[in-house]
Amino acid sequence: MEFPSFLVLCVIAFFLWRISDQMPDVLFRLSEVQKDIAELRRQNEDSHRA
Repeated sequence: MEFPSFLVLCVIAFFLWRISDQMPDVLFRLSEVQKDIAELRRQNEDSHRA
């Protein structure tokens, strides 16, 4: 029973490593999406005021 548990632990560690490896890119993309949404809202408000 120890060997399957070890394999499961290794698989979990691998996926955690892959996720943590991708986090900076994901956070950057989220910040860019937030900037785009804020810009669209500003444009929308400006068009309603005019």
